[in-house]
Amino acid sequence: MTEHRVVRWLILAALWVFVGLALSTEVYFNTRVMEPNVAFWSVAQGQFQRAVLWAVLVPVVVWLRDAVPLNRGRWVGGVSFHVTMSFALMAGFYLARVFVASTSWRESPEGFWHWAARGFYGRNLIDVVYYWTVIGVTYALRMRERYQRESLRSAQLEAQLVQAELKALKNQLNPHFLFNTMNTISVLVRDRRNDEAVQLIARLSTLLRALLESSRVHTVTLRQELDFLSRYLEIQQARFGERLRYEAEAEPEALGALVPNLFLQPVVENAILHGVAQKAEAGRVRISARVRGRRLQVEVRDDGPGFDARTAPLAEGVGLTNTRERLEKHYGADYQMVLKSEKGHGVTVSLVLPFTTSAAAAGA
Repeated sequence: MTEHRVVRWLILAALWVFVGLALSTEVYFNTRVMEPNVAFWSVAQGQFQRAVLWAVLVPVVVWLRDAVPLNRGRWVGGVSFHVTMSFALMAGFYLARVFVASTSWRESPEGFWHWAARGFYGRNLIDVVYYWTVIGVTYALRMRERYQRESLRSAQLEAQLVQAELKALKNQLNPHFLFNTMNTISVLVRDRRNDEAVQLIARLSTLLRALLESSRVHTVTLRQELDFLSRYLEIQQARFGERLRYEAEAEPEALGALVPNLFLQPVVENAILHGVAQKAEAGRVRISARVRGRRLQVEVRDDGPGFDARTAPLAEGVGLTNTRERLEKHYGADYQMVLKSEKGHGVTVSLVLPFTTSAAAAGA
């Protein structure tokens, strides 16, 4: 930290030395027109003093900028104030230099004003330029700092969002699903059904790889979502056997719709656990999707025992609650999620989302 500070001070010192040399060179060649024998260092002494005073005045100008921002009074008041202060600084700066010079020459007060009036020339306006340069540079540095701060904050928020999404996606796969799948694999191995065990391991590996690869993707097409669900249901079917039947039907237009990644998985899992798994005979899960107007309508239906419509709020467990929260984060209030059921006739989860395609999103 100390080394960086030393380097910073060295850079600032080099900058002001350069300013002093530039001023000295400009004044030296202008003075030679009238005084060919003038010495460079005799001219440079006064210009380096000017550079030092400029360096000292930087905090003063910055303080004035903060005290009266340029946009004060709809810019009229702020700009007028700083125009006045820039000329006042120039005049004070010039009179101070004349005073120091006249003191060394032991001039009377009358002589001071004589030299002040005689010695003023257009190049003194460089002090006004200097004032506005400090204003402009510090404003630019502040905007750059604010941009970097906002970029960092945005990156941090994005990282937090990605982490939250990743956690949500990982939580989508209920640990019991993994335990049950591993138990199914164990049973298959114990029964010497090795080909089926290897096939199930491959399916689980493909599912987990797809989950990890999509962990940083917030939205996917409905086609990709259904492909993931197909792998998930194949594994579940290995566990339930003939007791689980499923089908997915989607209109061609609906397949291109953008949807939150893995938003259907907990809905389907809920249909299996609370629908199919509760039946002694075979159960069915049906997924359908269609586009009506500019809305995507998705339904997940099971033929399980269902529930009394009066207990619908209680039937929405952790998985469906997480799905509702994710949809609200993506769409705000611009979505619908409705549970419909009749005792003994299964459950239907109806989802209505804005219909957006990748092409429309890119165009926006």
